[in-house]
Amino acid sequence: MKPSTICQDWLESLPPTEGYLKKEQSIGREFLLEKGMPSKKDEAWRLSNFNKLNSFLSLPIIIDSKDVKSIFPEKDKNRERIIIKPNENPFLNINLPNGIEKLNSQEIEDNLSKIVKSTNIKNDISVCLNQASSSNLLALKVKRNSNQALEIIIPSIEGKSISTRIFLLIEEGAQLDLLQIFKGNTNSAQNHLIEIKLESKAKLTHGLISLGEEKESSSICTLAVEQSEKSKYSLHSIHHGWDYARFEPRIIQSEGEASTIIKGLQVTKSKEQIATHSLIRFEGPNGKLDQLQKAVASEYSHCIFNGSIEVPKKAQKTEAAQLSRNLLLSKRARIDTKPELEIVADDVRCTHGATVSQLQDEELFYLLSRGIDNKHANSLLLKGYYDEVISHFPKSARKWNFIEKLIQDIKK
Repeated sequence: MKPSTICQDWLESLPPTEGYLKKEQSIGREFLLEKGMPSKKDEAWRLSNFNKLNSFLSLPIIIDSKDVKSIFPEKDKNRERIIIKPNENPFLNINLPNGIEKLNSQEIEDNLSKIVKSTNIKNDISVCLNQASSSNLLALKVKRNSNQALEIIIPSIEGKSISTRIFLLIEEGAQLDLLQIFKGNTNSAQNHLIEIKLESKAKLTHGLISLGEEKESSSICTLAVEQSEKSKYSLHSIHHGWDYARFEPRIIQSEGEASTIIKGLQVTKSKEQIATHSLIRFEGPNGKLDQLQKAVASEYSHCIFNGSIEVPKKAQKTEAAQLSRNLLLSKRARIDTKPELEIVADDVRCTHGATVSQLQDEELFYLLSRGIDNKHANSLLLKGYYDEVISHFPKSARKWNFIEKLIQDIKK
């Protein structure tokens, strides 16, 4: 498929970049010029709303950070904060704690894009869109055996598109508590590519809060994680308020004996579409996975989940569980869910499943019979449904008021 006029115009509007991302930019642009944008023939994209995707591409890339005017909650004193703005040094006015350092040139050269390539995604449009447009790189390492907490905020700009690139190296035995906040704005777009490498016995607790908040905001985010032996990675994510959002977590247990926990929540209203396409692959024995994906769709909105688990022959004694649980709050809303297992190994314990239901009338009646009005009864039920995911976020995340937004924006 040749690139659409919108895609060509978008590519021509992109400014050139220098440094580590120059080669990446060339790869991404050449791919998009040759392959073009996805179509309904591409299995991973066939359910996408292409009108919304074209709107994503119609916005100019921001090259100046002076228009970023977002106001953020007060910083947690125990968690260093980094705000990523276009063409601005993210290390301005911050002092990294002793256990976190910037990667040197050789470390960047040795690691950048290696994890994304290992996922072997055919027609990797999401990654190429980022490669073609990113002009700034945040590359950090958490030093061996240290224990750190970090907050990374990425705001949007009205009427503009922003692309960000992040690489994190968690060295052997290190621990990081990472909270990432993506904030949308009116008629804005975000495109993120995050690569994370966990060395042996490293531990990463990763909270990701992605809030569109305003009308006609869009987000595409690829998260690629490589886990070495005996490493632990837990991801808790929320996507809400985006007119169009696509989240692609890809986790590779490269040596076995690693542990992965994923708990995701996506909530849609109006005519929004939010999709999660996950891939977890085991490249060694004794790996563990616990994955729960939740979705709530109301009004005319659309939630999508496609979860793939790959267990080749060398991944014996793998234990993997994947569950997709969904709430449909409107007859006109839509939920598509497709958990998948591809197992070649014969000594494994793997399960998957999916459910789509509504708020239970019996539970609602019980609350109403106790004197709780209908609005608050629905809010309590929804909060209980969300709690399995949001309870794992650090207390400092509550200052972003995402729980209130999740409850208030959903109409039964």
